[in-house]
Amino acid sequence: MKSILFILLAIISATWGLDLATSSFPPDSHILWIVRQEGMYLTGLLSIALMSLSMVLATRPAWLEKPLGGLDRIYRLHKWSGILAIGFGASHWLLKLSSDILKPLIGVEGRLPKIKYDGLLEVLRELGDDMGEPALYAMLAMLAVTLWRRFPYHLWRHLHRVMPVLYLMLALHAALLAPLTYWAQPVGMLMAACLAVGVVASVMSLAGMIGRRRQVNGLVVAVNSDGDVTEVTCQLDEQWQAHRPGQFAFITFDWIEGAHPFTIASADRGERTITFFIKALGDFTNKLAQRVKTGQTVRIEGPYGRFQLARSKPDSRQIWVAGGIGVTPFLAWLESLQARPEETREADLHYCTRNHESDPFVGRLQTLCAALPGIRLNIHSAKHGDVLTADALKLAEGQKKKADVWFCGPSGLADALKKGLKDSWNGRLRFHQEAFEMR
Repeated sequence: MKSILFILLAIISATWGLDLATSSFPPDSHILWIVRQEGMYLTGLLSIALMSLSMVLATRPAWLEKPLGGLDRIYRLHKWSGILAIGFGASHWLLKLSSDILKPLIGVEGRLPKIKYDGLLEVLRELGDDMGEPALYAMLAMLAVTLWRRFPYHLWRHLHRVMPVLYLMLALHAALLAPLTYWAQPVGMLMAACLAVGVVASVMSLAGMIGRRRQVNGLVVAVNSDGDVTEVTCQLDEQWQAHRPGQFAFITFDWIEGAHPFTIASADRGERTITFFIKALGDFTNKLAQRVKTGQTVRIEGPYGRFQLARSKPDSRQIWVAGGIGVTPFLAWLESLQARPEETREADLHYCTRNHESDPFVGRLQTLCAALPGIRLNIHSAKHGDVLTADALKLAEGQKKKADVWFCGPSGLADALKKGLKDSWNGRLRFHQEAFEMR
């Protein structure tokens, strides 16, 4: 993710620098006025480019899953490109306001002359200028709401729908206020490309086209609740494409609440039946067992995700780590392996739970692993003092084998394991982690 953002920022900065290198300024121009103007151009370019990237990624482009490592990482890139875009947008606006500081400080004599426009172009430029400030304020408010984790998801989701409109306002602002000389140079061509893809993505979002080709209707055929976990099984229509173990889908129970992503906890048997285990973690999921009824219609979008065992190296040691409800992709893996246990690779499965005595998944895991001799199941019960640490996953002294660690669970546990394993494996470890977050 960081490398993609760095490359985009570097390309935008390089094209801006090329324009700057070929620009000429009046001999009496003050350096601070030049810095202000060029700083506004650069921050504006960086903001609209990152915002365009964020809009494209919001369309859930399945063709980018393989190069970017899955839709969970696409959404993480979407989030951080949006945050950076708003940050550069705020810097752009502050640079514009800095004229009130520069005027009494160095005077207006060395200020760069304004380019005069006539007729319709001048009217359009004034329109674009007027759109920038309110759109930026709305973006800043949206960022604050997004980062405020306690803000209800269903309200945030509806507010977030205004983002394509705000993008179109800022795109118009950028296109109309960019120097006319830009459009005949690489910086203008790059900016035009960013605006084009961003506008198309915004129109797709406003038209409700995101994920439409992957949406199917379904019927809830079974609902079971065990403590704070609700099991929902759905029968899907004929348009559903087969999923791979470890993938997830968006499921809509209520159009007001909208779609939520959940891992598919069952293997594909060609019957178009999928099962979700949904833990009560918020306002919606806390009441899910009472809201969802057998015979209820649902809408499913997917499948998505690259958390797939087929991606592991054939000669690597397999370490599977599940924390709480993060066990769901591994349930699908184990279920899919039941038909060919003799072909199952050896793997160490570590399941971390608060209390193994009351955990609804322990018995299911034991049953599935009993039919797969190559899978060594380890239950870690925090209540009984058995907490998984990086030491338990380290290589034995002298071993040189590489390893694939597949992790799905709390991010705190993932960070602790990665930190502890980094030194002992000396670059011989690949850490796969589900990183999906809607906001």
